[in-house]
Amino acid sequence: MRLCPGARTGQRATGRVIYHRAMIERRSALPGGLEIVAAGQTMCLLPQRALYLPAHETLLVADVQLGKAASYRAQGVPVPESTTAATLARLDRILAGQPARQLFVLGDLLHDAAGLGPAVVDALIAWRHRHGSLDVVLVRGNHDRRAGDPPARCGIRVVDEPAPLADLHLCHEPDSGARDRFIVAGHVHPAFRLRGRHGAVRLPCFWFRSGSAILPAFGEFTGSCTVVPAPGDRLYLTDSETVHALPERISRAA
Repeated sequence: MRLCPGARTGQRATGRVIYHRAMIERRSALPGGLEIVAAGQTMCLLPQRALYLPAHETLLVADVQLGKAASYRAQGVPVPESTTAATLARLDRILAGQPARQLFVLGDLLHDAAGLGPAVVDALIAWRHRHGSLDVVLVRGNHDRRAGDPPARCGIRVVDEPAPLADLHLCHEPDSGARDRFIVAGHVHPAFRLRGRHGAVRLPCFWFRSGSAILPAFGEFTGSCTVVPAPGDRLYLTDSETVHALPERISRAA
């Protein structure tokens, strides 16, 4: 089990907007989703590890890491194939389910330069053609800085963090936004380990902290980081079909 730096100690930034006590949770009309209201924004948490903002018709995903498996295979590491196709197909299904005019990738669309071969670029261009009216924005993450920006023919705008959207700051790293804005970020790949009498299972999760929300990694071939929430944090676990609010008593017992 790998723990995120600072996760077990419950470290958090000071001066962030406090919102937990006013947060509203309700089952979403979207299949398997959970709708919450945080920092004045309605946010639909989707079981496919994405977040939808209906007021802005905007979809958020983080840590897609296209080309990671290809990069590993180029180094002689035997890893699964077709992970890029599977990742993009899942994104297709999400976009077919709700009206999105904009997609923000909160960092790490690409894994590294070695994985950005013709097959990956062609798959990304073909996916982009299927969604020609969609405004796609990449907020650069640490892997993107190593890989370089995607080719211009992919039709993706690239910006540095933080990217403002209404009262939100969209970032890759959770501490990259202004302290007076609610931050939605990625980078951490959060997951939670559920223990029971018959064993344990680790599930990706949305991690809401004071003043920020951290999305689970979206890509098919990404690792995860087991988090231990601090008092007042909220975790929303996904089993790929339904988003589940983790009871606070379980969070406290972790």
